Amino acid sequence: MVIWLIIFQRLHPKGTLAVAVREMLTEPGQVLPRQAKGQKRRGRLSANTSAYSQARSRMPLEVVEEVSDLIFESLAQQPKLLPGLDRPMFLLDGSSLLLSHNKALVAAYPPASNQNGVSHWPVMRVAVAHDVVSALATRPAWGPMYGKQATSEQGLTKTLIARLPARCGVMGDRNYGVFSMAYHASSQDHPCLFRLTEVRAGKLNHGATPNAKTDRRIRWVPSRDDLRNNPEIPADAFVEGRLLVFKVVIDGKRQKLYLFTTLDLPAEEILNLYGYRWNIETDLRSLKREVRLHMLDVQSPAMAEKELVLGVAAYNLTRAAINDAATALKLDPREFSFSLAQDTINAFLPLLANARSERERKAIMKEMLRVFSYSKLPHRRKRRSAPRIVWPHPSPFPKWKVSKPRRG
Repeated sequence: MVIWLIIFQRLHPKGTLAVAVREMLTEPGQVLPRQAKGQKRRGRLSANTSAYSQARSRMPLEVVEEVSDLIFESLAQQPKLLPGLDRPMFLLDGSSLLLSHNKALVAAYPPASNQNGVSHWPVMRVAVAHDVVSALATRPAWGPMYGKQATSEQGLTKTLIARLPARCGVMGDRNYGVFSMAYHASSQDHPCLFRLTEVRAGKLNHGATPNAKTDRRIRWVPSRDDLRNNPEIPADAFVEGRLLVFKVVIDGKRQKLYLFTTLDLPAEEILNLYGYRWNIETDLRSLKREVRLHMLDVQSPAMAEKELVLGVAAYNLTRAAINDAATALKLDPREFSFSLAQDTINAFLPLLANARSERERKAIMKEMLRVFSYSKLPHRRKRRSAPRIVWPHPSPFPKWKVSKPRRG
């Protein structure tokens, strides 16, 4: 019941504890266990949130993680594959989340700091892995972004790769185009496709920047820095793969794209496959904006971790509904707007909960699919180009001044 209520909070636009408790008291939420025979009848349930708040705090993180894994595994039993691939591909990326400011959270997830002082909000670094086609996400990995115990995206991804489905492929941008990521993916039988920086591509090409249309097999061996920063990698380790270079046009500018892969596919198919990497950006936006994970309003590190894990579970349940609708309508799941699909689900769930017969339920599902067909993203001939500029917000009050770190 507690897990269901936390997931409901993540999917509700308001998402407060009071909203979740009141939903439980309504007719669609009457899934409470019945009283045993002979048990003294209790009064009506209270609408106060204190008991629910205490239950959230006492629930072990291990239970939350197990539930999240079960949801993902049940939804990913029949993976959808890209044309020409015999395995699912997962997109790797990292992001950051803000947390409420209190002593415990500041100690566990220190805020950012620079020469001007220390920021106010604690920051959590998160690494995620999303399926290219279905957009389903595995349980994330997290850690502090700043401070003495700060974690890197690559360090978090090492644990993330270990819980991916067997033999699936992984894909990442230049931040993941390092030897440690290629080694950990290959050692666990996960073919990889990573973008490289020009400097790293040159080192793999015997010190010379490779030309466009390069497609040659290489043996990637770790450098001294790779071995020092990743002590678990043996000194004689290596990864067999291919170095590919393409000339592409990105945002109207011609540039070279350097890729390393262990996939055995033609060069053009590798280039087309890497084009799907942008999907992870829209997935992260859905997690932060629609599931409201951009900032976790919690009071303890343990609660922040549970909210994060169940927030991803709530996202997966919405994605599962989108995938089912896409199958019924014979469309690509990526053609749907996550926001509009979530609005459709929230509108029809009370009707489905109050359906009196199977015939009525089927009629509601038919109408729900019709509305789902209006939840598609627009097909624009030209991508909208908006400048990376933020309009200033009017502020009638003076801003807090950050405290400068003490010297000595």
